[in-house]
Amino acid sequence: MYITYRTTHTQYFLEYLIEHCILAVTFFLPLSLKWSSIFLGLGALLWLGKIIVLQKLDFKATPFDAGIALLVLLSAASILASPDRDFSFYNYYNLMGRYLLLYYLVVNNMRSSSQVKRLIWSMLASAVVVAMYGFYQYFFGATLSALEWVDGEQFPDLKMRIFSTLENPNLLAGFLVTMMAIASGMGYKAQENKYKIVYSVLVIMFGGCLLLTYSRGAWLSVLAIVAMYGMLCNRKVFWLLLLLPVIAFFAHDALLERLMSIMNPTDTSSTLRLALWESTIAMIVNKPFLGIGWGAYWMVYPDYDFFINNPNTKIFHAHNMYLNIAAEIGIPGLITFLTIMCGHLRLALSSVRESIRWSSGIMLGIVGAIFGLIVNGFTDYVMFNIQLSMLFWLLNALIVVVWQQNSQRQDQNYRLKKVI
Repeated sequence: MYITYRTTHTQYFLEYLIEHCILAVTFFLPLSLKWSSIFLGLGALLWLGKIIVLQKLDFKATPFDAGIALLVLLSAASILASPDRDFSFYNYYNLMGRYLLLYYLVVNNMRSSSQVKRLIWSMLASAVVVAMYGFYQYFFGATLSALEWVDGEQFPDLKMRIFSTLENPNLLAGFLVTMMAIASGMGYKAQENKYKIVYSVLVIMFGGCLLLTYSRGAWLSVLAIVAMYGMLCNRKVFWLLLLLPVIAFFAHDALLERLMSIMNPTDTSSTLRLALWESTIAMIVNKPFLGIGWGAYWMVYPDYDFFINNPNTKIFHAHNMYLNIAAEIGIPGLITFLTIMCGHLRLALSSVRESIRWSSGIMLGIVGAIFGLIVNGFTDYVMFNIQLSMLFWLLNALIVVVWQQNSQRQDQNYRLKKVI
């Protein structure tokens, strides 16, 4: 194959467009699933065009390809157990397809450190828009849908919970915890004070918006992330945990009430969660290998409704990530998913102490973000949301990209030392 100037020029142009499609997907991810999906599809078509122009499939292998392939197969097999195979199949290829497409699009087309930095800034810029809209919603934009998430009997002082662009306070909280972790990691490793100040402002902004979601599971996730940073980076970080009693002392009555209710298992949401977990465990016991079917939780739940006892009630997920995944695609599927998640987490941890501060900052932030999802998964299942699942796979892809760049840098340094 002859590489002409025209071919090279076309390749660079396509790579430029693909990168900006990925940046657009990242920016629109929490703002509009529709536009994020459009840019994802466009990026995929441009990637295909690049392959045709080069007449070569330059596909980058990752350490997780076998595990991902097994997850794909186990998830597909679960469709056989679904009460509505057509629905499960449609849901499966629509969601699993976009997750894998985003993952491999990023892994194969984000090649330089400057591209990764632009992607991170696109992610944080989008989070600023989400947070600002959340503040606007709290102070000026109260709607009936914002009041639906309030338990007036249990928390009489709590008037509203914001959800910004993500339609649910718990989903917004899960997103903000992730962005706080990213900004914290980047800020901790930043060399220049001006960047440390910028990242600190972002953490404060996201944290303030997080408080207004009144999501207790997300608050616990933040505490867990702070504790993890303390063990991983600097024991002085543990002093941040003292902010909890300070916040409680100065908090609004609604915030204090919500905070203290973490220790109270008798409130309605906690009672419902316990009941859902009991029902979900029964599903797992009945179908431990294939599960009940991809995305079929809401269809199967009425058969295991031991608490609400209303066949017209729709419960879409188990409010526990681990139980929900095991119920829908089986215990082998859960083990495979956790292996992939922990594998990416371990790969990121191996690069946290890199000498290149920006890459170690990204890895530290992503470690905190995934750890926050792991902790939050015990009381909720925010990745039931398509946008947050896409964000999860995007972060995993970034881990692989940064790790590959670090490996290439180490190989180059090793060869240079041998020459010298």
